[in-house]
Amino acid sequence: MSTAHSCFETDEGGLKTHPYIPNSEPGVRAEMLAELGVESVEEFYADIPAELRLNRPLDLPEPLVAEHDLVRHMRALLRRNTDTVETLSFLGHGIYPHHVPAVCDEVNSRSEFLTAYAGEPYEDHGRFQALFEYTSMMAELLEMDVVNVPTYDGFQATGTALRMACRHTGRARVLLSSAISADKLSKLRDFLAPDIEIVLAPVAGNGEMGDVGIDDSFAAIYLETPNVYGVVETRGRDLADLAHAHGALLVVGADPISLGVLAPPAAYGADIACGDIQSLGMHQSYGGGHAGYIATHDHEPLVAEFPSRLFGIAPTAVPGEYGFGDVFYDRTSFAHREDGKEWVGTAAALWGITAGVYLALMGPQGMREIGATILARTRYAMDALAPHVTVLHQDAIHFREFAIEAPPGLLERLRAKGIFGGVPLDDRTVLVCVTERHSIADIDRLAAAVREVMT
Repeated sequence: MSTAHSCFETDEGGLKTHPYIPNSEPGVRAEMLAELGVESVEEFYADIPAELRLNRPLDLPEPLVAEHDLVRHMRALLRRNTDTVETLSFLGHGIYPHHVPAVCDEVNSRSEFLTAYAGEPYEDHGRFQALFEYTSMMAELLEMDVVNVPTYDGFQATGTALRMACRHTGRARVLLSSAISADKLSKLRDFLAPDIEIVLAPVAGNGEMGDVGIDDSFAAIYLETPNVYGVVETRGRDLADLAHAHGALLVVGADPISLGVLAPPAAYGADIACGDIQSLGMHQSYGGGHAGYIATHDHEPLVAEFPSRLFGIAPTAVPGEYGFGDVFYDRTSFAHREDGKEWVGTAAALWGITAGVYLALMGPQGMREIGATILARTRYAMDALAPHVTVLHQDAIHFREFAIEAPPGLLERLRAKGIFGGVPLDDRTVLVCVTERHSIADIDRLAAAVREVMT
């Protein structure tokens, strides 16, 4: 340990050698930069806006010379976090406080799933079957035929779905509703750049997608329901007809936990459905976990545009025996390498298995019940807050979230009372999230706290 402590040195540029950071010794760093032909590490980050960069050294402690000291330091850091289970939290906006049945954690922590990695059928058969079961249940829920092995998150799934639409139609413009989160829109701009143009449609007074104007240059209309305001879009069939009249596709982003009570995208003409499966058995967990799904009908030209893995079932050489594994493998970058349509690699397969456990446990009746509960409690919360703050889009159907106009300081005053009241969308709009975990008493407590801090 004394050697590690003596390695904590400062070079002439003020950079420190740290025992926990590989290759931080100044001489090693200089050799690596010279080999790459750059003068500074900063050159690697030139395309990141300056306002997003830290522009100072990391706030790291002096090297701790004993393991116990390091453990104590880390525990002190973790204690600074406030768990949304330990407090009353109405935070959502992409990462939701749904109940996670204990069996989800029990199954996904089993070593054969937790440590499995990209095996072939003969060595990873159980994991392949588990993922096949997940995609089968998702297909039933979505009323689609083909569902992929999960992508990293719903943002990536949406970007990939839109690129699929562009490849399928041979066009390079997509129309999105402005009722989309700023983070998601930013990710889509990155994912679709530089060759695909994003056009934004306005938001109508009821919170739904407003006037839509497209022509034959558009590859797709992207509709998200519920949208960023929690509003359930009701014009899906009209938008599908409009898109198809111009040779475009309708791509719909939908949270699967809503589909026990809301019509699946396929029911109103969607060609591609996509979204995040975090709501199906995944904890909030410091911003995770996430995984994205993409689904289509069994239309081979469109299925051919999937970059991600698809698992199917087929008979083996033994009569009556079936196996599970890759379908249409030569679509992927595994087969085409640098000539692949999109890159696919390590994904969030473990979360697909988790979601499969959740769907199997809930069943159709459970999904209907949880969806109905969330719908009812969302409306109850809207009505409870309406006398004290302005609730936006009151006449629209909302699922899980709704927006309010909040005076400055509202969230800070609620936090002082032990309540996380919502996520600010801008300087005057707050998004409030209600799930099956929120009891009527929880909602009444929020309403009472809002009334008290507003008077």
